[in-house]
Amino acid sequence: MEALRRPALPEDAVRYRLFAAAAAEGPGGEALLRRCAELALVRFAPLLAAYVWQRQPFRLRYVPRRGETPAHIGGTTLFGDNVEDEWFIVYLVREITREFPGLAARIDDNDGEFLLIEAADFLPKWLNPENSENRVFFYKGELHIIPLCETWEQDWDLSAPCPTIPEALALLSTRSEEFLAAEPIRAAVYKRIEGYPEKIQASLHRARCYLPAGIVAVLRQRPSLVAAAVQAFYLRDPGDLRACRRPFSTFPADQRVMTLVTFTRCLYAQLVQQKFVPDRRSGYTLPAPSHPQYRAYELGMKLAHGFEILCSKSSKVAPDAKRNVLCGPLWERFLRSLKEKDYFKGEMEGSAKYLELLHMAEDHFQQSVAVPESSVEVSPGDEILTLLQTTSIDLKEFEREAACLPPEDDDSWLDITPDALDQMLKEARNESLPPTNEEEQKYDLETVAESMKAFVSKVSTHEGAEMPWSSDESHVTFDVDSFTKALDRILGADSEELDSDDLDEEEEFDFSDGDDEDLDAGNQRQEQKESPEELMGSLKAYMNEMDRELARTNVGKSFTTQKRGASSVEAATSESAGPDSGAEDAELAPVDVDMNLVANLLESYSAQAGLAGPTSNILQSMGVNLPENTDLPGSS
Repeated sequence: MEALRRPALPEDAVRYRLFAAAAAEGPGGEALLRRCAELALVRFAPLLAAYVWQRQPFRLRYVPRRGETPAHIGGTTLFGDNVEDEWFIVYLVREITREFPGLAARIDDNDGEFLLIEAADFLPKWLNPENSENRVFFYKGELHIIPLCETWEQDWDLSAPCPTIPEALALLSTRSEEFLAAEPIRAAVYKRIEGYPEKIQASLHRARCYLPAGIVAVLRQRPSLVAAAVQAFYLRDPGDLRACRRPFSTFPADQRVMTLVTFTRCLYAQLVQQKFVPDRRSGYTLPAPSHPQYRAYELGMKLAHGFEILCSKSSKVAPDAKRNVLCGPLWERFLRSLKEKDYFKGEMEGSAKYLELLHMAEDHFQQSVAVPESSVEVSPGDEILTLLQTTSIDLKEFEREAACLPPEDDDSWLDITPDALDQMLKEARNESLPPTNEEEQKYDLETVAESMKAFVSKVSTHEGAEMPWSSDESHVTFDVDSFTKALDRILGADSEELDSDDLDEEEEFDFSDGDDEDLDAGNQRQEQKESPEELMGSLKAYMNEMDRELARTNVGKSFTTQKRGASSVEAATSESAGPDSGAEDAELAPVDVDMNLVANLLESYSAQAGLAGPTSNILQSMGVNLPENTDLPGSS
């Protein structure tokens, strides 16, 4: 019921909630949770201050008790097109529970338990979207899953209701060791967040931009505003561009300097890949594409349009200098904690590097720490106008710095070759690339046939078909009596009469009166009650007679048959023999099912011409990788 009452999350949002594992209600519990939120943001400030968020930052707010949901700290962050923001938050939440062992964390998004989706190949059979709510927690830095039998009297009842959060927290606080997620599940989730915090720097891209001096000054104070400007340009509409069809009022093009701007790779790709020609009236012109600084001019032009769009949407009412939050005791305590944790890395106070780190800390503090729960979020345009009023712009200083800018980052990562894409897909599926040495490429065709037969023998349900390697190796049973009774109902029905199509067939084949008599006699015998053994024998006789007739046709000759005394691997096709040679043997020779299966699979795989298709998809899902067809002309 709680899931029905709470509002649905946006598609690009992640929600995180941290609860006190032990009961923490009342004023004392609220103070404890608020203190944990403050300490957590200070503890991870060095990471958060340097991080550029796509849309919204990571925030921890106190949320009072509501219904069955206890009081907790948490928040909801919009991550937009950069899904790495969501996984960075997963890393942060896990580390917070490691640093504060008394907290247990839940994290979900619009898809629900997306951590379980990441580990879908390793989940137990009983766990499904209907019964997974309030079962998945980070506790003491590890992933925990509360099983069904701990929350319902009947073991493994798939219709059992989900536990409430207080019930789950009570179990975690007393018996957490029993609920530790299986190692493959934890490995799948942890692999997605491995590499942090070093991964943060790898996700950034520094590029030169030819920007108005006002934007350079704003980015010195608030580096994170680059994300809002890129989003404003990337998601622009014709109404937004009205402010850009005249000389820019906030960021004119006559005072531009070269600077180095830090983007995330996602933001940089969004800005670079958009084709845009500025209006001549805006004052922004681009040099020839052959100009060595063409990319810097183009990036600067696009970024300036984004900032101008933001300012055009501003209410033109400047906020009261961020409510003077940088002068209160909370800021002083926050800054003192940063110094204790060596956030400034020994830089001399007042130096350029010290000021750069200080501005990032102020930015993080204003976004994530100092904003009260009831405050109305200030728009980026309002912040930009406020910074322009309170920040001095030294054009000559910017020009001196432009003369000795460090080199920008290489953006060759934007171009992905087909081989690199294949490697990425195989790594995502935990597969290794096949060996390039032909001597090492040993493909067992019998394995292909056995895998396909194992797949076909599985019982499928409305939830899909299970792959042969599934741990649920339930045997397929065959009830002979039920099968024969079904055949008896089909073949032995008295009320069936020949329809017009059957009469046409009789005329076409010119059945004789003797044939009719035989058919009548057969029907009379069929009316008599036959035993299952007799019915199966009769059916086999029909099948043998059908095989003899088909063996003389082109259909029969198209199948590969087994040689007498030879294995299926050494089978020879009946087409290799003459049309009349060994006719009797060909009639009686059994069809080599494995050889025909493999031949048809290889023919279908070859017809795919290296593209995705049914054969490669089915075989790869069963762990079978076929080699490339090197017999094709032009194949490597």
